Amino acid sequence: MIAHHVLFWLKADTTDDQKAAFRKGLESLEQIETVKTFHVGTPAAIERAVVDTTYTFSLILFFEDMAGHDVYQVHLVHKAFLDEFRVFFEKVVIYDAE
Repeated sequence: MIAHHVLFWLKADTTDDQKAAFRKGLESLEQIETVKTFHVGTPAAIERAVVDTTYTFSLILFFEDMAGHDVYQVHLVHKAFLDEFRVFFEKVVIYDAE
């Protein structure tokens, strides 16, 4: 099992409508056939020193194996998401775990 966790910090001038479109773009990634488990979220209202709540969106995907992850990376839906929405990224951090 491969977990792919992506944290997005969107630019400060991103509008609410753009954030809504960004979220829909993230949700489109669920249709990629190798995605086994899917979650999009925003920071939870948890105030603890060890919890980072500075990001805008969190995307967590699980794949059966590295081959599934590799299919996702080059999939047309993933590429379309990046082409349309990378202009909103201020910062992106990715954690992959097996």
